[in-house]
Amino acid sequence: FDWAFFIERIVNPGAPYLNALGRTVTMAVLAMLLGLLIGLVVGFGRLSRFAVIRSACAFYVWFIRGIPVLVLLVMLFYGMAAAGLFRFSDIDVFGLKLTASFQAAVIGLAIHEGAYMAEIVRNGVQSVARGQVEAAKSLGMSPWLVTWRIVIPQATRVIVPPFGNDFNHMLKTTSLASVIGVQEIFLLTEAMSATTFKSFELLSVVALNYLVLTAIWN
Repeated sequence: FDWAFFIERIVNPGAPYLNALGRTVTMAVLAMLLGLLIGLVVGFGRLSRFAVIRSACAFYVWFIRGIPVLVLLVMLFYGMAAAGLFRFSDIDVFGLKLTASFQAAVIGLAIHEGAYMAEIVRNGVQSVARGQVEAAKSLGMSPWLVTWRIVIPQATRVIVPPFGNDFNHMLKTTSLASVIGVQEIFLLTEAMSATTFKSFELLSVVALNYLVLTAIWN
């Protein structure tokens, strides 16, 4: 084990590695926010009084939770293009270039996270006492106002803790995006290993980085 090389990579990781680290965090944040939106829609859909909506949302949760993240990412990026259904392409947003693989990774991770967030949201909503909802309705509140003023504030207390745990998981899951070519820290580490032959030292560095990221969030 080359301790000098290991310490050097920690103290002076270099601009490419820092860019990859920023890309990792950005990907996790965007996927988590989009997954939260999906989870809110699907979670409330699972509580809908319409059987069709409940069934559709339940199928989404069952289907997505049964597919490995790696398979989902590859299907979105390579599978859909091969089938002629959709092909991601690079775009510019406010002067920032979003590569096709980055877009596919964010969407794929968000779709996967949305299935788990839906269950978290559903459990949070169901934790609100039914009597409070009925009391709000008796005061003349509309269903939307009851949801916004009564249900969501109380459900948030139940939703936030598992949401934090899920974000920790998301930070680590971003490493799977390397399979579709996203230049995050794991893929960059693999490329550096091929040129320096310091695989164990570099993998130790990236493992330490993930540990620090999750520790900071905790």
